[in-house]
This record gives sequence, C-alpha cells and structure tokens, in this order.
Amino acid sequence: MQRGETTTYVEHPLIKEKTVESRLYQQLLATRVLQKGNTLIVAPTGLGKTIVAALVIAERLRRFPDGRVLFLAPTKPLAVQHADTLKKILKVEEIDVVTGSVPPPKREEMYKKLKVIVATPQTVENDILTGRLDLSDVVLLIFDEAHRAVGNYSYVFIAKEYVRSARNPLILGMTASPGGDPEKVREVINNLHIRNIEIKTPQDPDVRPYVHKISIQWREVELHPKHREALRYVKNAMRDRLRKLKEMEILESADISRYSRKDYIALQGNLAKALENESKEIYWQALSLVAQLVKLDHALELLEAQGTEPFILFYEKLKLRSLQPRAPKSDRELVRDENLQIAYRLAKDLLERGYIHAKLEELKRELQRFFQENPDKKAILFVQYRDTASLLVRELEKLEGIRPVRFVGQAKRGKDRGLTQKEQKKIIEEFREGKYNVLVATSVAEEGLDIPAVDLVIFYEPVPSEIRWIQRRGRTGRFGRGRVIVLIGKGTRDEAYYWAARVREKKMLETLRKLKKYFGVEHAGQRSLLEFVEPKDQKRLEIFVDHRERGSDVYRLLATDPEVKMLVKELPVGDYVLSDEVAVERKSYGDLVNSIIDGRLFAQAKQLADTYPRPLLIVERGPARRAVHPNAIRGALASLAVDYGIPVIFSEGPEETYKYLKIIARREQREKGKLPRVRGEKRLMSLPEMQQYIVESLPHVGPKLARELLRHFKTVERVFTASERELATVEGVGEKRAKEIRRVLTEEWKEGEDQA
Repeated sequence: MQRGETTTYVEHPLIKEKTVESRLYQQLLATRVLQKGNTLIVAPTGLGKTIVAALVIAERLRRFPDGRVLFLAPTKPLAVQHADTLKKILKVEEIDVVTGSVPPPKREEMYKKLKVIVATPQTVENDILTGRLDLSDVVLLIFDEAHRAVGNYSYVFIAKEYVRSARNPLILGMTASPGGDPEKVREVINNLHIRNIEIKTPQDPDVRPYVHKISIQWREVELHPKHREALRYVKNAMRDRLRKLKEMEILESADISRYSRKDYIALQGNLAKALENESKEIYWQALSLVAQLVKLDHALELLEAQGTEPFILFYEKLKLRSLQPRAPKSDRELVRDENLQIAYRLAKDLLERGYIHAKLEELKRELQRFFQENPDKKAILFVQYRDTASLLVRELEKLEGIRPVRFVGQAKRGKDRGLTQKEQKKIIEEFREGKYNVLVATSVAEEGLDIPAVDLVIFYEPVPSEIRWIQRRGRTGRFGRGRVIVLIGKGTRDEAYYWAARVREKKMLETLRKLKKYFGVEHAGQRSLLEFVEPKDQKRLEIFVDHRERGSDVYRLLATDPEVKMLVKELPVGDYVLSDEVAVERKSYGDLVNSIIDGRLFAQAKQLADTYPRPLLIVERGPARRAVHPNAIRGALASLAVDYGIPVIFSEGPEETYKYLKIIARREQREKGKLPRVRGEKRLMSLPEMQQYIVESLPHVGPKLARELLRHFKTVERVFTASERELATVEGVGEKRAKEIRRVLTEEWKEGEDQA
C-alpha cells in the first residue's frame, strides 16, 4: 500500500497509483473471490462493488497474462459507466464497450484484441451462438445486477457456456439484492454456478465507517372525498365484470380483493388456449370481459397512486381508440360503462379545481421545507410512469427554489421517444453541477448508473419489489445522513405495496443468512449447492445438436440445463441426436406447411429414416404464413408415420420440445445405455427395402403402393413385366396410373429429350 497525507491507497502492478482508496472490506471481498471461487457479492448501492471487481480483474490478469476479462452489465449506459471506471483504475489499455450498436464484424475484431470487454448480455449471447465470441481464454466473467440471472435472461445461457468452455473460469456476481423469494435466490445461485456468497451490510463493523444512517419515513395522506368516490365507481365497474365471469363459472368469486392484474393476464392466456381447442361463444365473451378487467385494473392504479390527471388521460385515449374502425370490443364496452363515465366526470371536476392527488400536495410541502433548510443539496423523486414524471416536473417547476428535471429510459413509449444515452449523461452531469436539484426519475435510475449521491430520496408511490426498494433507497446516505420518504395514499394499493416490499426484504435477508451459513459450513463429505443440481453419481446426458439450431429457444434451454452436456456439430441429418438410434427433426408448424408445399418434407424424412433406426419429428404449434388444406397436412403426417416409420409429436412450443428431448435422452442413455452417435452415412438397406425402393421409382408410386405391388406380384421383375390390365387390378393403381407405369417401362429412351 501507498500512504498519502491522510488516505492510504491500494498498490498493485495493474492498478494506477492513488486511484483506489484502501478499504479493508473491499480488499477482503476481492481476496475471498480469488480464494473461494465463483462468488456472489450482495452489498448495498454505494459500497463500491465495481471497485471490488476492478481488484479481482487486476489480480486475474496478473496471474493469467494471456487471459481476458468479460464484464457484463444489463444496459448500455451502465456498461459505458463501468468501462470508464475501469479505464481510470486499471493499467490496461485494451478496455472497451461492446454493444448491439457495434456491427457484428467489428465486434468480432474487438473481441480478439481487447483484454477487458465490457458488454451487454444480449449482444454477448448472440455472438456466442453465432461463433463470433470464444470464451475459452476468459479468466474472469463478471455479472453486474446478478439478480437478473433467472428464467431465459441472457446471463443464464452465458454462464452455462462459460463454465463449459473456459480453461480457467472464475465467476463474480454482484447485486444490491438478489430478491426476497428463496426459490429465486437459489435460482440465481444455481444459474451463475455460485459456490460462495459474501454479504455486506451497513451494520458490519468494517463497513460502518463508510456509510451513514438512513432515516426512513412513510407519509400517509388522506384522499379527497371525491377522489375516493371516483375510485369506488371504477371498482364497481370491475365488480360487474367479475360477477359475469362468476355466473359463467369462469371464476369462483367476484371479490375484487382476490385478484391482481397478474391473475387477469394468466386467465387471458388460459381462455386463449381453451379457444384453440374449442371455439365456444362463452370463451369469447369471457376473454372480452377479462381484457376489460386488465384495463380497468390499470385505470384503478392510475387513479389510486398517480392521480386524477393520469386517469383522465387514460380514459380519453381509450375513448379515441374506441372510435377507430377496428377498435377492440373491450374498448367500446368500457367507454360505454356508466360507472367509468361517472368516475371520469368526478376526476375531471377535481382536476378543474386544481386537485391531482393528495400525495402531490405533501410532496410540494416536503420539498419546499427541504430546500429552504438545505438550498445546496439534492433530491431524487422516484415515480412509476413517464407521464407522471412529466406531470410532477411541470408542477414542481412552479415552486421557488426547486429545479426539477425528468430522467427516463431510452425506449420509446408511444409518442414519448425517451432519452438517448447522450441526453441521459448530460442530465446527470447537470444534476451533479447543480443546474437541477431534483431528479424526477423512473426505474432507469435504480440500477448502477453513476448518479450523484443525494440527501433525500422520495418515493411518489411504494414499489412491491424488494429489489427496487433497496436500489432506490441506496441512492442516499453515501456521504452523510440520508433520508427516505415514502408517500402512501390511505386505503389504496400503496399500503399493500409498501408492506409487500418490507416483508420481502426481511425474507431475502433471512434467505441470504441461511445460504451464507450453508456455504460457510465446511465438513467432510459436504456437497455444494451445484452438486445437488448436478449429481456426481449420474453422468450428464449428452445431446448432439446441429449448429443451425444455435439461436433457437430449445438450444438455450438445453444449454442452461445442468443435467445436459451439449455437443454442437454439423449433423448430416436431423437437428438433435439423442442416442445411437434416435434422431429428431424439429419443425415449427409454419416450416412443416412450407416443407409439404415445396416437397422437402419427404426427402428429409427418407434421409432421416435411412440413417437412424428410430427417427422422430417434433412439430411446434403456431401460425403458418401459407395456407394449405388440412387434408394435405393429415395425409403428409399419415405418410410419415405409416410409410416412413417416423412418429410425429406436437409440442406447445420450445419449452415442451426441450422437455421431450430430455426425457427421450434420459430413457435412451440411462435406462438403455445407448449413447448418442452421429451417423454420417446411410445404413445399408435390407433386400426388401431395396426392392421397395426400386418399385417406388415408378410414376405415382409411393411407399404404400410399392408394398401393395410387391405383395401382389411377389418380385420386382413381375411388377415390371406385368401388363396394363394386371397392374390395374391392384388396389390403389387404377387404369390411368397403370397406363402411365407401362408407358415409362416400355417407351424407348431418347437421349437429350427434355423429360417433363
């Protein structure tokens, strides 16, 4: 270490002098990552997780001079921020950002020359799938905002590929909160192959000197009586529809408190599936009612948590949409609803009197008090919706001493084009310099961005997510005592959301304590969490996958399954080989239709059946762009099963296809001991197969008719010498087909003549 006048700094061959303040807890975290292997660091925003990452990067590159580091961040602005930080700290020249805005050929060049690649996960996933990025020499893979490593998020696939292919792998995951659901926490740990957890809290003795106490206050506000009345009418509109669904026996109860928007969306999906199987009028009616409930629930949330103006805008947009020629029935029904019309009139009357929400009045009072006492300080106001952010900026600009600015994401939302990365960066700089003193921000300000620490954070509405609660709260208390104020409308969903976040945070901390204890226990024979997922006594399933399947959802699901070892090859036939005997061709329904129309289907089927004893076709349900008569599809499927011996399985989508592949592979490899083998050559035909093959060469003769002819005439020779009358007596031939067969067999061949 080097010691300055009052501060000590970290000293390392790859860290620039006097750039990293020596903090014991950061150095201990880095050391544990290097000693204990794949590690998840859970620490509040502001404790310098990026500094810990830089310390680990420096040491890994020192140990492996020929290695590279891959640092992943979920958004481009965050990736740019991390790259800038690393450039300031590390004595490494080759550091740059790789995102989807960089053309693929240039990305491939950058991967080859960079020592530290800072990238967005979707870009990296695509480049792994297409072979542009090789992870074999990556000696450290960092996942920022590691709590995202669930489901089909790119982090999951990348981690799996990295562990499979890297020569010297080490994973570092970083998050302020992995979530409150124990199953989700375990999922993150499993997906990132974590073997060690490090948790740091502001209460830890080695952290305490660097953090300040945060005071949390929740302010309950009483809604205007007319505001409550408007809410009652929206709820009445919802109850009317719930009662109808109950009468249809679609729902068991009409109690509004029993359902959330998530439940309505799930019900929509179930009804849509029911309609696929049976088109009943009652299902169509129910689907329209549920669509109305989804919109009404959103309207209720706007009126409860955001105020009269957002609700009025919602209703007026709905009314305009309902006048369009192809407007959904649900929109037309809603604007005609008397309860909703009354709620709209009540909200309109309140807005004309200057009332938007009681929370807005409390917000104005609090900010005025804060800036009168602290004119040089700053605040962040978190909101759920962009429209609300615009509304609040407009209202706060009217107050003396308050200089608000709207801060939202890059994505376009209707007419709102969002902020470009350049615009976001400019706003943050101007906020830091004092041009603005209130940042009115949506969720874009929650994760990682280098937003200056503030002395006050206000939640315009609570968020039910404990992750977002912790991230927002962490924006204050870094350099002095911090304050958090949560505005809550009495008797609204604000109350439920607030307590949900608090309960989930407690659950998360308890889960983390248990997992830390689990990882910390060391005794003979203890198995790591990953070993429970990948049992040592069971060999992993091997599945050969054709390289053209890269990029498919089935490929991703197999790649992230710890029980499966994928071997990507250029397969001569089929898409997946599950054993020495079983190969699978996978088609979407649209591809099946196209292959019937252009004749590819039977050529592929014959090749598959000639190469593997037990071929299989899996068809994933979905729309087809080209129309074909259902009988043509039935005939083709019947021919595959009867003539070629290829069973056809219909799946609901990639996830079900993946499950079929895994079940078949397990049966073949574990129960029958048959390992997969790529068959590059066609198997030799038996004598009956060769005879049938020759007869099939006759015009209008398929496998079934060829067998009928051989059964009747016994030999190929007799088939070829039979008269037209004899051929016509065989079932399925007829006079016209018999005449064509005899013409082909008896007419003189003329070289060079065009064969129609």
